[in-house]
Amino acid sequence: MSCQALQVIVRNGPAEENQRQEESPLKLRSTVLVAILAGCSTTHGTGGSGSDPAPGSQPATKKELPWIPVFGGRMKTTLFYGPWQCRQEFMRTCQRECARVMGCMWLADIKLDWEGRLVVPPLPVKAGSRYGISHCCCDYPKLSPDKKEAERKRWENFRTSFRKDWSKKFGDWPEEEGVAWPGHHIRDLHHGGDPVDPSNIIPVEPSVHTVFNKAYPACYGGQAPWNTVGPNLPYSDN
Repeated sequence: MSCQALQVIVRNGPAEENQRQEESPLKLRSTVLVAILAGCSTTHGTGGSGSDPAPGSQPATKKELPWIPVFGGRMKTTLFYGPWQCRQEFMRTCQRECARVMGCMWLADIKLDWEGRLVVPPLPVKAGSRYGISHCCCDYPKLSPDKKEAERKRWENFRTSFRKDWSKKFGDWPEEEGVAWPGHHIRDLHHGGDPVDPSNIIPVEPSVHTVFNKAYPACYGGQAPWNTVGPNLPYSDN
C-alpha cells in the first residue's frame, strides 16, 4: 500500500470510504472518524466529494465551529451553505422518494475534520468527511394553518434541549451578536416535516435562512433552477 491515509466513516454498519453522504449527519449517532496509517510518518486527509468545483463556482457562505474533544483526538465542524441545484445523485434520490418530483435543493454541506494520534506507531493523523444536505420537493400535501401552528409549538418547546444536544456533538450552536441562529427544518413544517426530528434540523445563518424560505415555494412550484440538475460541486471552500 502506498504512503497515505485511508479516511473512513464508521456508522453502525459497513464503512464508507471518503464519500459525500446524501443524508444528514445528525442521523449519525455514533460517528467515528478513523485514519488508518500505511507506512507514513505523517498523514493529511482532506475528505470531501472527490470533485473539483465547477467552472465559475463562488466561495460558499461558511461557518467554522470550534474544535471539540472526541474519542482519540479532536473534531471541528464547518458548515457550507447554498442553496444550490442538486447534483445528479441527489436528484435520483428524489425520483425514488417522491411520487412526483417538483424539484430538489442542495441546502448545505457539513464538513467534519478530525485530528489525533496513533498509539502504535505514535504518529499524528488527520482525517475528514463531508455530508451533503439536500431536500426533495415532492408533491406533498400542505398542512392546515392550525396543524402547522401546532407543529411549530412542538419545535419551540423542543428547541432549547435540541441546541444543547447538538452543541455537545458538533460544537457550540452558532450565534450572531448574541442571538442564536435559527434551526432550519430540512423538510419544512408546511409540507409535513417532523418538527422534533434531530435529523431534520440544521443551524442556518439568519440571512441564509431567509434565502432558504424564499426558495422553498419555487422548488415546490417546479420552477427553475430547482427542477434541473446542477454540477457535482457548485462552490469552492475558500
